[in-house]
This record gives sequence, structure tokens and C-alpha cells, in this order.
Amino acid sequence: VQLQASGGGLVQPGGSLRLSCVASGSIFRFNVMNWYRQAPGKQLALVAQLTSGGSTTYADSVKGRFTISRDNAKNTVYLQMNSLKPEDTAVYSCNAVVGRSIFWGQGTLVTVSS
Repeated sequence: VQLQASGGGLVQPGGSLRLSCVASGSIFRFNVMNWYRQAPGKQLALVAQLTSGGSTTYADSVKGRFTISRDNAKNTVYLQMNSLKPEDTAVYSCNAVVGRSIFWGQGTLVTVSS
């Protein structure tokens, strides 16, 4: 399984970005898909999670601003990020859990700055 994350960039505070994580194969077999982020000097942190059953979980810091979703036909999981804050600046990465295996995509940098 290969994952390709994209969509990062520079955005002003209050702006929006949509990150995409495209899988090399069907995402139907993924038990869980996650978005993580790592800010400069900080540990990797879970941002949002989407299960195969459609349940979602968000970090408290992004609740109400970020939305994780998927498009099965495009083998893609998205992270819609609204009302971005400077503290959202980080490298965002996606991963997928298939049984006991975990697959990671490369990161995409999001910078929130005026």
C-alpha cells in the first residue's frame, strides 16, 4: 500500500485548505485512516481518524474546524481544514491501518501565517 499526501501550502489565519491522501489501491480494506501532524519542536499528534464504519474522531484542538472524509471511488481520504490558526502550522501525514499493518504516506507542510 502506498499513500500520497498533498494539498499543503501557505495560508493566512482564518483561511482554509484541503489535504488529500490518495491510496494506491482500494480504501475499502482499510480499517482506519488517520491524519497526524508534527509541529516544529513537538511530537507527532493524531489530528483526525476515520474508521471503515464511518466513525470519526478529532483532536480537541481541531474539533469544529477540521473534517475528515473519504471518496471511495477515488481511493482518497481528505482533511478539510477551516478557520486555520498559526498553531495549526505543521507537517501533516496520513496513515492507514489494515489488520496489523500500518502504512504511512509522506508529509505535506501546512504553514499558517500572515
